[in-house]
Amino acid sequence: MDYLIICIVAFLASGLTFFSGFGLGTILLPAFAIFFPLETAISITAVVHFLNNLFKLTLTAKNANAGVVVKFGIPSMIAAIGGALLLTYMIHVAPLYSYELGGKNYDVVLVKLIIATLMILFALLDLIPALSKITFGEKFMITGGLFSGFFGGLSGHQGALRSMFLIRSGLSKESFIATGIMIACMVDVSRLAIYGSNNFGITQNEISIVAAGTVCAFAGAFIGNKLVKKVTLKFMQLFVAVMLIVFAIALGAGII
Repeated sequence: MDYLIICIVAFLASGLTFFSGFGLGTILLPAFAIFFPLETAISITAVVHFLNNLFKLTLTAKNANAGVVVKFGIPSMIAAIGGALLLTYMIHVAPLYSYELGGKNYDVVLVKLIIATLMILFALLDLIPALSKITFGEKFMITGGLFSGFFGGLSGHQGALRSMFLIRSGLSKESFIATGIMIACMVDVSRLAIYGSNNFGITQNEISIVAAGTVCAFAGAFIGNKLVKKVTLKFMQLFVAVMLIVFAIALGAGII
């Protein structure tokens, strides 16, 4: 059942990234977090996210804008290291609060609370029209790279911020997608290096589920690339946003 859920979510999430406001990591992280400790879930999600983006690069790389990749991507890579280091610190912070509910004890821990807050904030970007329309001019390119890279390293949430800063960069739809994928790969390289060096990477027992999720994500990416010019799913964006908020509340409360 674990494999089935991971594979279905990976397939759907990967396809939706081509025409949805949510990235693969945003949707896949909750699925992994149900079955693994949060730090492990973030690591597994990062691996699937990275491999999936490498695959998508084979479909889109020719459309990437080199200038934007350098100006936005390099600051993102650097800032991702800081975000990943902060995550490794928070993992070891003692629970902030404990409570009893329904005869069970739950702990509110800092890392889950921070990740939950970020999930809610980024979900609201799609739920509230005024927030989803916020954009920044090209002069904020480096600043945007630093912000999106930092949060990418901390929790994997980078796509929404990156879009806010790149949407007015004058890129075509195809170039916007390809450039974003390439920058996401750069961020993943940085954060995976930090995750692995701090011993909350993937164990041998988890390799098979990562492989299964990756293959399904590849399939979703291939189909999503075929449909990118034909489909819009605004209702799906809103539905996923609500589900993410519900999950985030449970995560922050220590229930998950």
